[in-house]
Amino acid sequence: MNLKRLLGGTAVGIGATVAGNRLLSRDESDLPPPLGHDLSTYRWRGFDIAYTEAGDPTDPDLLLLHGINAAASSHEFRYIVDALAEEYHVLAPDLPGFGHSDRPPLLYSDGLYATFIRDFTDELTYEPTVVASSLTAAYVADAADDLDVESFVFVCPTASTIPGRRAWLRSLFRLPVAGEGLYNLLVSKPAIRYFLADHAFDGRVSEEWVEYDWLTAHQHGARFAPASFISGFLDSDVDVAAALREADVPTTIVWGREADLPPLSEGRELAKEADARLVVFDNADLLPHAEHPEAFVDELF
Repeated sequence: MNLKRLLGGTAVGIGATVAGNRLLSRDESDLPPPLGHDLSTYRWRGFDIAYTEAGDPTDPDLLLLHGINAAASSHEFRYIVDALAEEYHVLAPDLPGFGHSDRPPLLYSDGLYATFIRDFTDELTYEPTVVASSLTAAYVADAADDLDVESFVFVCPTASTIPGRRAWLRSLFRLPVAGEGLYNLLVSKPAIRYFLADHAFDGRVSEEWVEYDWLTAHQHGARFAPASFISGFLDSDVDVAAALREADVPTTIVWGREADLPPLSEGRELAKEADARLVVFDNADLLPHAEHPEAFVDELF
């Protein structure tokens, strides 16, 4: 292959990637509100943070904090928000870098999220019950000493999802053409469907859920927070059990019996070390609140 042909093929490949990236990009107007309610905005350190508010403001506050993944948003709580709003004043933000919230090209970190949780809880809630999923539960634990809360409900909490930090991988995903193309493969509908089927819903994933995750993952700037997640920079150094013991806040740990990343054995150990109540849902994986919404609400609220 001569140089001219090689350069020509490279140019065609780059052009196709650019065109594909543009084709997949979605406008914010295409993304419905995550929980079927109007969104409000909280201005935080230069970010516009979108959050859902539901229920009677005179009822006890309940803060819902979604987990972290490439297509994360507060849509994770879609199946329980209305039932919870019958008894609680519910607030559910899209974390910085996700959902309807701003997604600037920052180097996102676990510390940023712990600080956000401190500020949002302090400024917008009064002694809430805090429900936090997966890695976000570690951020709550990190901030626990500074939070004035009623109780914690942690769903499959973990401080580590991808061991080690790889700056080269974060840099790769942040690249404007190749990185965006690689990210688009990661959040394609088949990839989203596979991930959800492998980690929840007993393999029976609703197309509505897949469609929402795909839309939110293709908003402008969507790859920057996941770039930090995929490369390990959103993992936390906090010892969740020790932080909970020190905070002395009533805590319930919720786990799906079928979960393996992390497995139920880790949930049992964490509950024992943190002196927390453990609730296990059969036929559930990492999202028992979405897999068994009615049972989740009845058991915990």
